[in-house]
Amino acid sequence: MRSWLRRLAAAGVVFMAMTSAAFAGPPFLTDDPQPTDLHHYEIYSFAAFDQARGQRSGAAGLDFNYGAAENLQLTAVLPYAFTRTAEGRAGDLGPIELAAKYKILHQTGFGLDVAIFPRIFLPAGSAAVGPRHAALLLPIWVGKDFGKTSVFGGGGCTINRGGGSQDFCQWGLTATHKITDRLTLGAEVFHQTPDARHGRASTDLGFGGTYDLSERLHLMATLGPGVQNRSETSSVHGYIALLTTF
Repeated sequence: MRSWLRRLAAAGVVFMAMTSAAFAGPPFLTDDPQPTDLHHYEIYSFAAFDQARGQRSGAAGLDFNYGAAENLQLTAVLPYAFTRTAEGRAGDLGPIELAAKYKILHQTGFGLDVAIFPRIFLPAGSAAVGPRHAALLLPIWVGKDFGKTSVFGGGGCTINRGGGSQDFCQWGLTATHKITDRLTLGAEVFHQTPDARHGRASTDLGFGGTYDLSERLHLMATLGPGVQNRSETSSVHGYIALLTTF
């Protein structure tokens, strides 16, 4: 069965060109190539869920991003994860995520923004809410702006060995459009190969956006259905967050 880790692994979880600052990752599963601005912070207070037949899983926590150097973003995610099945429910500290996004090419010179964003997942809580082995996601994200519209996507593979798990790959594509000075909306398609032995591949759609409450506070959300093997993988997933930037 799919755990919440699969959802957050795309994020980086993850991925929009937002309206008042360079945001990356949430609220979508795909990510974009834009790192946090130099010496600025982005802090997401988030909640995410994933519903499959007979199981609901999710996480809530904090996603910290810092522009440590020119074109370099450092990320740490601290989630509390939960799962609920017919046999019962469990909750504990989920796998801790550490990542670094580095933009290697720019639209101004190359025509596209291109970034690498390796992300490691470290087991922290109990086996009921997350795997007991580390995993490493190695993606490349590409994007381009067309006025008020942004298109970005890419993907990579995760080294995910331990227990019944196996290595898997994923890719996503997103388009967003700035509707007003405060509102940006977007849609995505996201695909992943099986992350467990005898597992099934999945394809998901996502629809959502971001609304700027103020210069520093931003509300974001997505909701989307699974469209491939949805009874075995995911029938619906969602994400909501309050982003603070400074």
